[in-house]
Amino acid sequence: MTIIPGFEAGKMTVAGVEIAYAKGGSGPPVLLLHGFPQTHAMWHAVAPVLARDFTVVCADLRGYGDSAVPRGAGEFSFRKMAADQRGLMQALGFERFHLVGHDRGARTAHRLTLDAPEAVASLTLMDIVPTHLLLDQLNRHVARAYYHWFFLAQPEPFPETMIGHDPDAFYESCLLGWGSARIEEFEGPALEAYRAAWRRPEVIRGMCADYRDALSADFADDSADLESRVTCPALVLYGADGAMAKAYDVPATWADRLTDYAGQGIPGSHFFIDQYPEETTRALRDFLLKQG
Repeated sequence: MTIIPGFEAGKMTVAGVEIAYAKGGSGPPVLLLHGFPQTHAMWHAVAPVLARDFTVVCADLRGYGDSAVPRGAGEFSFRKMAADQRGLMQALGFERFHLVGHDRGARTAHRLTLDAPEAVASLTLMDIVPTHLLLDQLNRHVARAYYHWFFLAQPEPFPETMIGHDPDAFYESCLLGWGSARIEEFEGPALEAYRAAWRRPEVIRGMCADYRDALSADFADDSADLESRVTCPALVLYGADGAMAKAYDVPATWADRLTDYAGQGIPGSHFFIDQYPEETTRALRDFLLKQG
């Protein structure tokens, strides 16, 4: 199901993994990917506006929302997640599309663009610095704010067991971190969709597996691609008051990875999409319309 007004929900099996999505609008295709600890519901205020000019697909990453939660080492690498999403778009009839991601969705989007540049018309990355940079040059300020990377990456079932005792307490602490958001800024039906997902033990496991693979498979993949450049038009958006903006010059971290890009701060924290949906939509729509 989906809470996005005017969108239809569906599921597609891609290489044996079922991916949940919502689709609406008409025009050039745009794929929107959510981050941790959310689902595709995070786009509920953005997607309907974009759907006036584009065919918009909002998908749940594997392990999140209503998508499948496979088992096995490496099953939650960004490379696997990216292959899911490209396969979904191909199954929906879109060989080439605009790609937008926030947080884990942005990391997936970056990997998809590196692995299949011919599929991506433009790339928008929201509130991330490169994965390799964050892990290889970790400082105490980022480690304090982003401690969850290392907690979730601990061997199964330790973090799953701890989180499972009170999933709402843990995941809502994440929503309220990384730049001081307020729970009231997360619209009711969207928050309920997040809660319904993260209360499921399999989703808790999937999110932990995502972070385990970040420290192994993803770091290795990014190490091998340090010289690779994304050449399509790109936009880097970030929360002007968020933890990333306090620790980094976010657009500058992408200077040696994107060849044609612009950076823009949006009011709010890491979850600026929820806090300032109109400003987010305006920046994203303006960029997409310029791409034709």
